[in-house]
Amino acid sequence: MKYSLLALSLAAALGAAPLFATDASAGTAAQGTDGDAPQQGTRNKPAAKVQNLGAVDVSAALDQARNSLSPDTGSSQYVIDQKAIAALPLGASTPINQVLLQAPGVVQDSYGQLHVRGDHANLQYRVNGVLIPESISGFGQTLDARTIKEVKLIDGALPAQYGLRTAAVVDITTKSGHDLGNGGSVGVMGGSFGTFNPNASIWGSNDRWSYFVTANYLQNDVGIENPTSSRTPIHDHTNQVKGFGDISYLIDNDTRLSFMFGVSNSRFEIPNNPNQEPQFGYLDTVDFNSANLNEQQQEKTRFGVLALQGKIGETNYQVSAGQRYSSIAFTPDFVGDLMFNGVAADINRSNRASTLQADFATPLGDSHTLRYGIYGSFEHGNINNNSWVFPADADGNQTSTTPINILDGARLIARTYSAYVQDEWSVGDKWTINYGVRGDQYHLFRDESQLSPRVGVVYQATQDTTIHAGYSRYFVPPATEVISTTNIAKFNGTTNQLPSDGNNTALSERSDYYDAGISQNIGPLTLGLDAYYRKVSRLQDEGQFGAALVYSNFNYEFGRIRGVEFTANYDEGPVSAYFNLAYNRAMGKRIITGQYNFDPDDLAYIYNNYIHLDHDQKLTSSGGISYAVTSDTKIGADYIFGSGLRSDGNVPNGLSLPYYFQLNLNVSHDFNFESTGTLHTQLAVINALDRTYELRDGTGVGVGAPQFGPRRGLYLSVQKDF
Repeated sequence: MKYSLLALSLAAALGAAPLFATDASAGTAAQGTDGDAPQQGTRNKPAAKVQNLGAVDVSAALDQARNSLSPDTGSSQYVIDQKAIAALPLGASTPINQVLLQAPGVVQDSYGQLHVRGDHANLQYRVNGVLIPESISGFGQTLDARTIKEVKLIDGALPAQYGLRTAAVVDITTKSGHDLGNGGSVGVMGGSFGTFNPNASIWGSNDRWSYFVTANYLQNDVGIENPTSSRTPIHDHTNQVKGFGDISYLIDNDTRLSFMFGVSNSRFEIPNNPNQEPQFGYLDTVDFNSANLNEQQQEKTRFGVLALQGKIGETNYQVSAGQRYSSIAFTPDFVGDLMFNGVAADINRSNRASTLQADFATPLGDSHTLRYGIYGSFEHGNINNNSWVFPADADGNQTSTTPINILDGARLIARTYSAYVQDEWSVGDKWTINYGVRGDQYHLFRDESQLSPRVGVVYQATQDTTIHAGYSRYFVPPATEVISTTNIAKFNGTTNQLPSDGNNTALSERSDYYDAGISQNIGPLTLGLDAYYRKVSRLQDEGQFGAALVYSNFNYEFGRIRGVEFTANYDEGPVSAYFNLAYNRAMGKRIITGQYNFDPDDLAYIYNNYIHLDHDQKLTSSGGISYAVTSDTKIGADYIFGSGLRSDGNVPNGLSLPYYFQLNLNVSHDFNFESTGTLHTQLAVINALDRTYELRDGTGVGVGAPQFGPRRGLYLSVQKDF
C-alpha cells in the first residue's frame, strides 16, 4: 500500500492525496481532488438534500456539510490522517504534540509545549468544528491520537472565522461509528523507562445511532523532561488516564445531534536535580539532599459538548454548547522547597469555561459562499496559593529560620464575545478571494475589543502551480487560565519578595499578519515555499516563575516576527518521503506587564532593546522516509532538528542553545491468523543515536529549570481489532 508521511505546504491539486497532505489553496490537495484545477466557486456549497439514504450515507453527507462551514482560503494547511499517525514510530500511542512536530515551522519545547511560527502556545483546538478552550496545564496531553480520523494544522493569514487563538488552528475530526462500522480494538505499548500503555476502544452504529469511545492508561518514569543529562531521571514517575467519546443521533436526513466528551487525569513527580546547595536554613536543619525532593503535580481536564448540526434550505449550520473544566495542583516538598527556594507553596488553579458557538454557510449564486457566526464564552477561574516563607531584611537575607504562612488568592471572571462574516468569491476558474471581518470583545479587568479585517487570495496559475497571499488583523486576549494575580505587597520583607513592582494585569495582543507562498508539483514531487511577517503590539509571552510547573503570562510592548518555510514531498510506489525546513525570528521589546517576575537589570535592558523571545529557534527541520516492503511489512525513519532555543548571555536571551538532532526508527508487521484475524505489531527506537541534547538550560526570560530531550528508548506496540 502506498502512503506518505507529509505533503507540502501550499500543495496544488494532486492526482491522489497522500495521507499527510498540505494545502494553502483552499483544501484541494488535502481533500483528494482529481488532477483538474479546483472549481473553488462550488467547492464549499452545501451538499444536495439527502433523501431516503442509509444512516452511513446521511452521516457522510452531514460531514461534508459541516466541512463547508470552515474555509481555509489564503492560509496554509497541513493534513495528517489516522493512517499517517499509524506510520509514526509510536503509532497511535504518539502524543498529539509529537504528531504536530511533523509539520513545518512547529518547534518543540519542554512539558509538551509547541511553538508555531514564533508564537508561545496561542493554539486553537477545534474538535469536529467546535472550539475547545485550552487547559491550564503546561504539559500532559488532554486528547489522545487514537481519537483522530484527521487533524489539520492551519496557520498563516487565517480567515475571519478563526480568532482569539491565532498562532495556528489544530482542527481535529474524530473517528465515528458510522465510518468504522461495528467493532473495537485493544492493545498495549510498552518498553523503556517503565513504559506501560494499554488502551481499548469500541465503536459502532445502530440505525441512526453512532458511537465511538476510547480510553487508555499510561505510566512511565520520564513523565517530565529530565533536568540532567542522565539516562535515569530521579523522581520522574507519571500516571495518566485519558478517555474520549462521541455519541450522535441522526434526527432526520438533514439534522444530527452529537454529544462529545473527554477526560484526563494526570499525576506527575517533579524530577530532581541532584547536588544542589541549599540557600536557606530551616529551624535546626542546614543541609538537604536535592535528589530527595518530593514535589508532585496533578492535572485534571474534562469537557463536554452538545452540538446540533445540519441544514435549513441551502444553509448549513452547526450550533453547540459546551463546558470545559481544568485544574492543576502543585504540592511542594515543604522543607526542601523552603531550603532551596525560600518559599514552599501549595498552588491550586482551576478554570471552568462555558461556551456557545454557532456557524453558518449560505451559497449566494454560483460564485459566492457567505459564512457567518458567533461565539461566546464565560470563564470562572480560581487561584489559591498557600505559601510558607522566611522573614528577610531589605537585602533579601534570611532573618529567621522559622517560616511564616501567607495566603494569596483571587477569583477571575472573564467574558468573551465574537462574531464574524465573510464571503468566498470565485472569480473565473483561477481566482478565489475570501474577505471578511470579525469583531471580538473581552472583559476581565477591563473591556478590550477590536474589529479585525481579513482577506486571502488564491491564484491557480496552472494545474501544477498555486500561489496564495493573505492579510489578517489579529486580536488575542490573554489566556485566562494562565493569568497570575500575585499580591506583590504580601511578600515584602520575606525570602519570596519579588524583585520589582509592575503592572499585574495582562493585556490583549494586537497584530498585523502578512503571508504569501507558492507550491509546485513536479510529477510525484511537490515543492512549497511560504513567507510570513507579523508586526505586534502588546506581544504576549508566558514564563515559568517558581518551582511549580505552571505558566504565567506577560506582555512586551512591541514585537516583530518573520520567517520562511520550505517543504518537499515525494510519494510514488512503495516509497514516500518528506522534508521541512523553517527559518524564524521572534523578537520583543519593553516588558509592560508582570515586571515583578524579572530582574530589574533585565527589565532595564529590554526597555530599550529588542531581544529574542525565549522560544525563538532560528532553524527547525523535520523529515522522514517510509518504505512498504510488502503490504504487511513497513519500515521507516524520521527526524527532528533544531538550532536551539534561547538562553541568557551578556544580554537576556542573548545565546542560542546547541543544535539538536533526534533520529527515530520503526518497523511494523501485520500477522494474519485464519481464526483470529490480523494482529498489528510495531517496534520503534526513539532517539536511535542516543544523542544528549538540552531543550532548556534553566536560563532565559521566563525559563524555570533545565530540561533535556529523551534518551534512546525501545518500544513495542501490539494492537488487535475485533
